[in-house]
Amino acid sequence: MASTTYKNVIVEKDDGLTWVTLNRPDKRNAMSPELDQEMLDVVLSLEGDPETKVLILTGAGEAWCAGMDLKLYFRELENKPNERIRAEWTTHQWRWYRLWNFPKPTIAMVNGFCMGGAFTQLVACDFAFAAEDAKFGLSEVNWGILPGGLVSKALQVCLGYRDALYYSLTGELFDGKKAEEIRLITKAVPAKDLKQTVTEFARRFVKMNPETLRGTKQGIKAVRDMDVGQAHEYLMAKSNELKARDKEDGYNKGIKQFIDDKTYKPGLGAYDVKKQPA
Repeated sequence: MASTTYKNVIVEKDDGLTWVTLNRPDKRNAMSPELDQEMLDVVLSLEGDPETKVLILTGAGEAWCAGMDLKLYFRELENKPNERIRAEWTTHQWRWYRLWNFPKPTIAMVNGFCMGGAFTQLVACDFAFAAEDAKFGLSEVNWGILPGGLVSKALQVCLGYRDALYYSLTGELFDGKKAEEIRLITKAVPAKDLKQTVTEFARRFVKMNPETLRGTKQGIKAVRDMDVGQAHEYLMAKSNELKARDKEDGYNKGIKQFIDDKTYKPGLGAYDVKKQPA
């Protein structure tokens, strides 16, 4: 497993899976301006990295991410407006704009505390798996601020209106099982099974057509705010774009292997991307 270590982030590549670990365990991986800059660099570098088929985001130690480092963000930048603007731009870039639009599957592996601002990157990931005893919470209301940044917007992507209000207004902690129940995450599993579950799930994407995965992600996200007519036009154009961009010629390979070769069934698995036409 190839590994690259920044001061606050660890990047490990393992046969198509890239594990990105927030590495401030003594601060429960709370985000600092320095960590956010490193994460922006990491995410940008992995977007076009041919070794990265899936990005998995986790945390070192007992926490996934405890939100923003209040001292470094709120106290030390309080009278430094230019630095604060730059830091806020950086954190929003990697946690939402780049991660939400990352061209490959992304998975949050929540191994412990997930608090406050960490909900943004949690929701930005395509999938989220958590330990059943992981702790989630929006504590901002308890110390006099809003679930700011993009947290309130991010909540609307996954949570229903009542649940979003309940946990934002009460600041009540909840565990991984409840997070699955309210659909904040994909699945909760016992902590001892978490990494194996995530690894097995991620492996399925390594063998799939990357352009199809990218186009499907973009299509699902883009049509959320479109009416039926707009969505139809967009998806027709997106389908044509996919055929033009796909160097693996997935459409024709898939059709041939299903209809002519009868080597797979789409409802039971994917076509063989490496098999060349006869």
